[in-house]
Amino acid sequence: MGPQVSAILLAAGLSRRMGQPKQIMSIDGKAFVSHCLDHIFASGIGDVVVVLGAHRDQVVPLLAERPVHLVFNHAMGSEMVDSVRLGLFAVTQSATGVLVCLSDHPLVAPETYRRLVDVHSLFPEKILIPTYRGKRGHPGLFPKAIIDTVHDGFHLRQIIDQNAGAVQNVPVCDSGILFDIDTMADYQKACRQKPRAQATGRALAYAVQQNGRG
Repeated sequence: MGPQVSAILLAAGLSRRMGQPKQIMSIDGKAFVSHCLDHIFASGIGDVVVVLGAHRDQVVPLLAERPVHLVFNHAMGSEMVDSVRLGLFAVTQSATGVLVCLSDHPLVAPETYRRLVDVHSLFPEKILIPTYRGKRGHPGLFPKAIIDTVHDGFHLRQIIDQNAGAVQNVPVCDSGILFDIDTMADYQKACRQKPRAQATGRALAYAVQQNGRG
């Protein structure tokens, strides 16, 4: 079997700056967490772990029909890497790579997830970081052997720094990778940005299709 990618969707945050649960806030009538899962599954990823913590009672009903593995982080206010560690215990053992996805990035296009998976199939030893106009965004795709070092006490940023030679930027036509929605101002901007993000996603899909024909 060739390279296989699993995804961990982090949705355990307290949403302190927003003042309400970001996970269930909506764009076009769909919750952030639902947008993220729709786009992840549309990319062809089948093994998806969702890590919940704060506000889990409000998020779980949105996941009732989803083929996901639920993991609960009961340490309220813990660091993001703690949720990553918990999520890793639930990914399939055959995974060669792990996408670390954030529920407050609902505008990431399906084509971006697919692009990262495709590049992983070519370079499974690389840490893949999507970029838009030269700026790094989310999600990152880590080789399983590398991301497992979070269990040694390292944060994701430390892992990236320690494995700088393995990092590969992956340019995408998707401004959604840069949209970290933390405040109401961010949310209002994201709602205005969505049509543009969809258009750039379609452009990326066309470019990938044309490259495949070349």
